[in-house]
Amino acid sequence: MDDKIPSSPRYSGQHWLVEFHQAIRLDDLAHIEHALSAAVNASGARLLKLELHHFGEGMGVAGVALLAESHISIHTWPEHGYAALDIFMCGAHTHPQASLDVLLVELQPKSCEVKKFLRGYSVGLDEKN
Repeated sequence: MDDKIPSSPRYSGQHWLVEFHQAIRLDDLAHIEHALSAAVNASGARLLKLELHHFGEGMGVAGVALLAESHISIHTWPEHGYAALDIFMCGAHTHPQASLDVLLVELQPKSCEVKKFLRGYSVGLDEKN
């Protein structure tokens, strides 16, 4: 087996774990629905279904935008100004950064942390699967 890493490694998708601190409108179901829809549109992905759940007055929202190319999910804690987001996209035509840019504008966090992972990363030279 040759130990060389190919010059253009392949992977199945980009998976970004995102944390917003001191964000706004985290208890506003309609606004979060708008923000996720706009994020999907900006990314170039195709929305299959958007499902959200509001936990009650002044409480958080949990939900997922199911994409043909994977998903964007959100869980909010308005009492802490905190939101945890998951942006997972496959396909060369999708742009997770574009979706994150929209979410930053819509939820206006004072700080944002992003951890990026390549999922299904493959460096094998003679893959059969």
